[in-house]
Amino acid sequence: QVQLVESGGGLVQAGDSLRLSCADSGRTFRTYGMGWFRQAPGKEREFVASITRSGITSYYADSVEGRFTISRDNAKYTVYLQMDSLKPDDTAIYYCAATRELIVARATTQQQYDFWGQGTQVTVSS
Repeated sequence: QVQLVESGGGLVQAGDSLRLSCADSGRTFRTYGMGWFRQAPGKEREFVASITRSGITSYYADSVEGRFTISRDNAKYTVYLQMDSLKPDDTAIYYCAATRELIVARATTQQQYDFWGQGTQVTVSS
């Protein structure tokens, strides 16, 4: 069973950086593709980034491409989201999730993810 716990959220100013972490409690971590989603108040949860099981390939939403970097450390059962040049529009609750999808590149919707963390709040002030 996968149990995901996010950390690293907080209140920052526009232009600042944050690194989110998402730790799994089990040894099956490396068998899942991993992703980050976010949900702003009054909006649908949206895809942010994903990474393959090996960590070699990653995918990003257009809105964060070039500013955010997803990575993973399978030895530590942890996936990260490095967020640079933050904007007020990045304000949201950020969730990590695990997917059984074989082709992680296609895993961009909530329905394709099997396990979720509880979320961590990121607030970017202008």
